[in-house]
Amino acid sequence: MSTTIQHPAASRVATHHVRLTRRGRLVVFTLSLLAILAVGVWLAAGSVATSQAQPTEVIVVGTGETLWDIAADVADDGDVRSTIVEIQQLNDLDGGMVAAGQRLRIPLA
Repeated sequence: MSTTIQHPAASRVATHHVRLTRRGRLVVFTLSLLAILAVGVWLAAGSVATSQAQPTEVIVVGTGETLWDIAADVADDGDVRSTIVEIQQLNDLDGGMVAAGQRLRIPLA
């Protein structure tokens, strides 16, 4: 038979558990949410366009008018294609189709 001798300090194992109260969990959740919100706002602020806002005019598309006709009237430098692209971007258009009565923002010369 063998007997083992234990040191008195070895039998004391430190077991400390930290538990958050309901209020503590709420504070941690709120601080985490605020930190995520702050990071989101900071990232979104970097995506804001830094250029000056372009002056525009709102027109109503007439019967039989095409985007090419409208862009040709507006294009000062004769570059109708780039003016069409500009009008599409200003109005969030997917293609070149416009309908009579549709309101479009067009760049001012």
